[in-house]
Amino acid sequence: MSDPDKTDLDEYGFATRAVREGHHRTNEGENSEPIFPTSSYVFSSAAEAAARFAGEQAGNIYSRFTNPTVRTFEERLAAMEGAECCVATASGMSAITATCIGLLKTGDHIVSSSSIFGTTTVLFERFLAKLGIETTFVELSDVNAWQHAIRAETKLLFLETPSNPLAELADIAALAQIAHRHDCLLVVDNCFCTPALQQPLALGADIIIHSATKYLDGQGRCVGGAVCGTREVVGDSVYGFLRTAGPTMSAFNAWVFLKGLETLQLRMHAHCANAIVLAQWLEQHAAVERVYYPGLESHPQHRLAKQQQTGFGGIVSFELKGGKEAGWKLIDATRMISITANLGDTKTTITHPATTTHGRLTPEQREAAGISDRLVRIAVGLEDIEDIKADLARGM
Repeated sequence: MSDPDKTDLDEYGFATRAVREGHHRTNEGENSEPIFPTSSYVFSSAAEAAARFAGEQAGNIYSRFTNPTVRTFEERLAAMEGAECCVATASGMSAITATCIGLLKTGDHIVSSSSIFGTTTVLFERFLAKLGIETTFVELSDVNAWQHAIRAETKLLFLETPSNPLAELADIAALAQIAHRHDCLLVVDNCFCTPALQQPLALGADIIIHSATKYLDGQGRCVGGAVCGTREVVGDSVYGFLRTAGPTMSAFNAWVFLKGLETLQLRMHAHCANAIVLAQWLEQHAAVERVYYPGLESHPQHRLAKQQQTGFGGIVSFELKGGKEAGWKLIDATRMISITANLGDTKTTITHPATTTHGRLTPEQREAAGISDRLVRIAVGLEDIEDIKADLARGM
């Protein structure tokens, strides 16, 4: 868990921090960040060991919760998000779980967007409910619905913006005001935009969740997650859960994510450039009924996207005329695009959300979330945009 001191890197720009932050060179003088594949650490004395275990002395103890490579990733991502600290986890879902279990207790209440990743819905309704933590789901963009759903026992407001897979947006600043007026924490999953395109903490959010598996890595190599926020909230409660329960990020995965962060800004701009071209092409296609992409002027929240994001992201979803049969036909006709539910890769991916990412939801839950059988999601990669369009055209 990072608790980075202020350094002279604070005066540098985003791209510089993405390349330099968090690396404290060893006596070997390495230029690239080292990997520390060790489970434990040697203490100079019994007194030093006791001091570290008691929290009286900073330093490594055991790689379940202290590892230099993981710490470098945490410090770098925290700097990029403008956070005081970061806790790295084994996956994006473990980041959400650590946040909820670390901060909530039996009898507490969550208000969540209904437009969230299907597995997150299952976590809230099936597993947190077993612990006596109840969740109320509301429409993401309806500020009044959020206000009306808050109860005396509400502790967290949880959302993704843009949402998966419909790219619907929440007004982060407005929801932050509501949350703080009721003494709640606003938790924002920033997976789709990353800090390269959106800074939720600057808009009033309290906690940021990441699936590092996606754009932070950027090449589909490793699974990981992260929670960013204050030392008091994230650095105490969330880290405490990690230390005890152990949903730990490996040193190797942390090193891979570090390499991903170095090129994050460049990649996100390239994803955005390809995605807007594809969205505009799909919007004009006769086989397409509707396109969901905040970069389009037809998107109902296009203006909000321009206000709180510096780019529109790489996720384009669209509904085909012909329902599930047309969607599966399109997917099966592709030759280059990868048929996989993962996203954030340099390689373009395609999936049918109703039967994959949101397949564990009931039909009623999918309908409430706007996930129809005719919906297809594209995570636009970095290939030549003309090749992406040509591959899709085979099944259109």
